[in-house]
Amino acid sequence: MSWSATQYSLFERQRTRPVQDLLAAVPREGIEQAVDLGCGPGNSTAVLQAHAPEAHIVAIDSSEDMLRAARERLPQVSVQLADIQHWQADIAPQLILANASLQWLDDHAQLYPRLLAQLAPGGWLAIQTPDNLQEPAHRLAREVAADGPWAARIGHVQHPERHTAQAYYDILGAHASELDIWRTTYFHVLDDARAVVEWFKSTALRPFLQPLDAEQQAAFLQRYQAAIAEAYPQQADGRVLLPFPRLFLVARR
Repeated sequence: MSWSATQYSLFERQRTRPVQDLLAAVPREGIEQAVDLGCGPGNSTAVLQAHAPEAHIVAIDSSEDMLRAARERLPQVSVQLADIQHWQADIAPQLILANASLQWLDDHAQLYPRLLAQLAPGGWLAIQTPDNLQEPAHRLAREVAADGPWAARIGHVQHPERHTAQAYYDILGAHASELDIWRTTYFHVLDDARAVVEWFKSTALRPFLQPLDAEQQAAFLQRYQAAIAEAYPQQADGRVLLPFPRLFLVARR
């Protein structure tokens, strides 16, 4: 499925806040090599560069469109097209950042320890993943997909399973010398229900929309937006609040 850097960046300020909070928990000293694993359009890479301005940074993504945007934003950063599921470090970095990227991948029980093992001794693994599969935006996407003329094509779509903080402790506790895990819910102020739909068009709705033709996509989005308008009611000023829980993990090798 293709990614759109333009669509993703519509809410760049809100999407960048979590990586700022994540890197605030990582010491700045001693970072010579750093990797942004799943860099998107470069918003997380820019935060990483500000956090470790002396480091050599490599930004990795599987989308050419995302890498184009990252390259235009940060021409001094090395960008690489790669499958982050199987990525291997050429030089052991002191920091691996994965901001809202690893939730697309399966088998975290193998992936997270493998990433930690690629760090230089004492290096840091910093991960943020959305923890919102049970939120209305996701639940309603599944319901609309299963209850429409497109059900045979997308009624089975499921995002990879998310894990609890306790599960990640079990996955990394025996491998990390330090481990910090926390969960935060952001309440994003958006203009209306249409804005909620636009937010998720670039991420969670992609596997639902991709198999459909243009007419089916429009019909799906119309039905989804009607359901979103009920689930996220307008506030007194006409805008809506989008609660968005995220799980944070900082582990030291």
